[in-house]
Amino acid sequence: MKDKVVLVTGANGGLGTHVTQAFLDAAATVIGSARKIQQSDFNHPNFVAIPAEISTREGAKVLVDQVVARFGKLDILVHTVGGFAGGQSIVETDDVTFQRMLDLNLNSVFSAAKAVLPHMVRARYGRIVVIASRAVVPPAGGFIAYTVAKAGAIAFTQALAQEVREHGITVNAVLPSTMDTPANRSAMPDNDRKGWVPVEAVADAIATLARPASGHITGTLLAI
Repeated sequence: MKDKVVLVTGANGGLGTHVTQAFLDAAATVIGSARKIQQSDFNHPNFVAIPAEISTREGAKVLVDQVVARFGKLDILVHTVGGFAGGQSIVETDDVTFQRMLDLNLNSVFSAAKAVLPHMVRARYGRIVVIASRAVVPPAGGFIAYTVAKAGAIAFTQALAQEVREHGITVNAVLPSTMDTPANRSAMPDNDRKGWVPVEAVADAIATLARPASGHITGTLLAI
């Protein structure tokens, strides 16, 4: 992926760290963004850290404009920002939790995609990869706020893929099962991790969908 410019949101998170490294290993220029990220997080000459708040449309636009101003283009967006809340019925789910799941898992996808698309449409090239969840296909009870938000991200991916395919842009979603991250190990210390998905496997799948050679793969939900 030499000469490709990649924006990874949530680049220093449990998944984002491995995604960033996968693209660096593929010789791409990687802009890693998060609320708190430092240049020293990745010791690589092709890595650039840009702290940003992309929970709002304006914040996402400012970030993307910075990237394009510096590098002249933006080829790939990998949006790893997300969050989980569960263990409650709908009656027990408060409005704050429901809105937080929508903001983290759906609204942030909309904001990031809306910010990058004008540049990709102008270039007639782009790759967008969204992180959804295998746990919401089919939709399940017990974590309804998360389920609705991630299911919305899936529908967004499939609809956007149709909307922008004529511009040479692909939009795909990766749907991991429970990933073997430090955060999940801490949250579920007694769970059997034998079936958990290695984060490296998810990062490899994302990199595959973002390759120049994957231009005919769009609207795909890749379960891992």
